This record gives sequence, C-alpha cells and structure tokens, in this order.
Amino acid sequence: MTLAPHEVTTLLKKWSDGDERALEQLMPLVHDELHRLAHQHMRREGQGHILQTSALINEAYLRLVDQPQIRWENRNHFFGIAARLMRRILVDDARKRNAAKRGGSLIQAPLDEAATVADEQSANVAALDDALKILETIDARQGQIVELRFFGGLSIEETASVLRVSPGTVMRDWTFARAWLRNEMTRA
Repeated sequence: MTLAPHEVTTLLKKWSDGDERALEQLMPLVHDELHRLAHQHMRREGQGHILQTSALINEAYLRLVDQPQIRWENRNHFFGIAARLMRRILVDDARKRNAAKRGGSLIQAPLDEAATVADEQSANVAALDDALKILETIDARQGQIVELRFFGGLSIEETASVLRVSPGTVMRDWTFARAWLRNEMTRA
C-alpha cells in the first residue's frame, strides 16, 4: 500500500480525536515503513540477535496504540515516536541480556560465537543509549536528531520537518552529535 503523507496525517489526527476506525485504516498504510525502520534497527544489531524484526514491529505497535494522550501532528511525528519506542525496546532487550549474561538466574554455560556477538551488540546498544542520555542533557535537540536519524531512519529533511529547524541545522548537529557519541563511547 502506498504511503500518502497527507492521508496518514489525516488518519493520525482522527485517531487522536478518538476515532478507532482511523487506527484500523492507518496501520496498513504505515506497516511497510514500520517494517523498514525495524529492519534497519535489526540490521544494526548484528547476527545472533534474539529479537526478530516482526517481534520488534509488534511490540512497537502495541506501545504505539497504547499512547492515547499523544496529539499526532503528522506522519513524521508518528515515525519519530515509533523510532523512540523501537529504541526503548532494543535497549530494554539489550539490558536484559546483559543482566542475564552477568549471572541473573541463569545457569552458567559456555557461549558459542553467535551468542558472543549478540552479547557484544547488546553492550553496544546499551552503551549507545547511555551516551545518548548524556548527550540529551547537554543538547536535547542533538539527542533528538540522533534518535530520529539513527533509530528512526529519517532523512535530514524529514528530521528537520519533525524538529521544525532547517536541514542545515540538522546536518551540523548530526555531524557534531555523531563525533561526540563516538568519542564518549570509546572513553567508556
């Protein structure tokens, strides 16, 4: 199904006003884009990751429909929130795996190579989230830009539209934020 931005925005506003039928009409329109976002996230997770793309989409969907207090502005706002939810899901999953890796209630056993890669990726996601939280306290907009670009897969122009700033501002902040995060994560 073709993603028509104006149609998605109209349905989002109707859904915000309490029209449940709008949600039923909306989901087929946004499913492919949500799948693309989830696939991008999972590709960054590397091999051996336990969470599947469809599980990430389903969990994000459940959290999205459980957001009745949000007044959806437009399609970019919706996908920005979806990106944030996917980030939280992946970070929560990574933290759970890291806790289990350190003992938890699991029986200690040798790990194969795939599990080792999954553990390293979990640590990377958790470290990125920790660094991103610090960046957000220093510069909230740069944190939002990283979240929308990295976790949301939004373009420079889409990110600028969501944040209501110029594409040049997004590009400058994106460049600085990536360098800052790289530096912060290598110090840790």
